[in-house]
Amino acid sequence: MDTQQISAPSRAPSAGVVHINIRLTDGYSIISNRLSQHRDMSLLAIGLGTHIQSLPAGRRIGVKALAAVFPESEARIAAALRELEHHGFLRRTRERVQGGRVATRTESYNHPEAAARRAGAAPVAPVTPAVPAATSAPAPAPAPAPAPVRVPEREPAPALVHVPASEPVVVRDPVPDPDPVPRLVPSPAAPKPPPPPLPFPRRPSAPLFDEAARLLAGLQVSAPLFALSEVDVERLTPGVAAWLERGVRPDALRVALTDDPPVPLRHPAKLVRHRLIALLPPPVPAAVPVVPLQNCDDCDRAFRSPVPGCCGECRDVRAYADDGPCLLGA
Repeated sequence: MDTQQISAPSRAPSAGVVHINIRLTDGYSIISNRLSQHRDMSLLAIGLGTHIQSLPAGRRIGVKALAAVFPESEARIAAALRELEHHGFLRRTRERVQGGRVATRTESYNHPEAAARRAGAAPVAPVTPAVPAATSAPAPAPAPAPAPVRVPEREPAPALVHVPASEPVVVRDPVPDPDPVPRLVPSPAAPKPPPPPLPFPRRPSAPLFDEAARLLAGLQVSAPLFALSEVDVERLTPGVAAWLERGVRPDALRVALTDDPPVPLRHPAKLVRHRLIALLPPPVPAAVPVVPLQNCDDCDRAFRSPVPGCCGECRDVRAYADDGPCLLGA
């Protein structure tokens, strides 16, 4: 009894399909790559052509017979049959059989181009009727012979080669890729990074911290789920103070901390801490200082200066006046 032999590549490719082929001794069909890799036919037509090639001779392949086996509709199966007929893999002719009936003859080709060349090159010998010996009475003319029908010859199926039993084939595992893709998911034993720190105000003050503590303690009034303990209020006060320092109104801050909580809310203090860190608004940009208006001591005109004094023109006049008399030569 023959043994199944497994053929595997010595080195698996790093990408794409890998074929694990087992030598078959029964229950298989030979399909040409001209059909399985056809670029101008749909996958449905290629699959239907492969199925027709695997059927035994004499099996019906009408639309209704195929629709009873496969889940595709009769319209899709009919369209796939037209594709196969258009590209030469299928040929359907109508012939008259005994009893005056008309039957459809279906021919399936695995190599349409070769079958067409062979049908065109096969010469048809003319049929010459036998002439009887001469007699006294002339013999009647023989009836014309029917025209021969050219039937394309099928390519012979390749003979099966039986491999004798031999030593078992050792299947080697595929060689791993020398440059494996780095693992993006950390292992469970990896140390967890420390949590981000809570925001802290740049200019802390006692009134700012008192207002932040009152806001945290009063969250349960508008949102009963956010009942914080005294320890939680003390820990979260710097974060709320940082929000208030950045110009956020208490009502807007209260909504940002308590809006749309998860159900059920198991740890309100952790949710408040997370939102204080993740939703922290940017600091308010510093206001451009406005230089006040001053009145000039000499001309009484207005000019901008942080300190009172003289305007620029009066300062120039004073500077030239301090230089003393100037003597000009004739």
